[in-house]
Amino acid sequence: RQLTFLFSPPSATFAMGRKKFMNQTDMKVAVIGDEDTVTGFVLAGVGQRDGQGSTNFLIVDSKTKRRDVEDKFHEMAGRRDIGVILINQTIAEDIRHILTEHTARGIVVPTVLEIPSKEKPYDPNADQVMQRVKVFFGGNIDTSDW
Repeated sequence: RQLTFLFSPPSATFAMGRKKFMNQTDMKVAVIGDEDTVTGFVLAGVGQRDGQGSTNFLIVDSKTKRRDVEDKFHEMAGRRDIGVILINQTIAEDIRHILTEHTARGIVVPTVLEIPSKEKPYDPNADQVMQRVKVFFGGNIDTSDW
């Protein structure tokens, strides 16, 4: 017997008694950011911890080593259940070489989105996604007042 839910996409058909397969509706959001950013997203329901203690978030502070951020990014990017990685732009600057490599390989999922932090305003000229948007529109986007 199969059940198809009206509110689910057509590909989300579930067989009773069988394990369902991962699809786009099952993907999670991951967050790498300062304490305020991560806390906000976790309180909004984004946070998840599995049975082994692995999480889909990382709080970065002055004591966090760059290598730990890089390792967590690679872990998140390699997980099949993560569709979007949100990262504070200030932290993204620290691991820019890894983000550039991720983008250059043409990897779409997970998508990496840079978000502002409380301490530093958003700089669209440093954001790789915004750079792609500018190229798409012929470089005619004025970002000076952002």
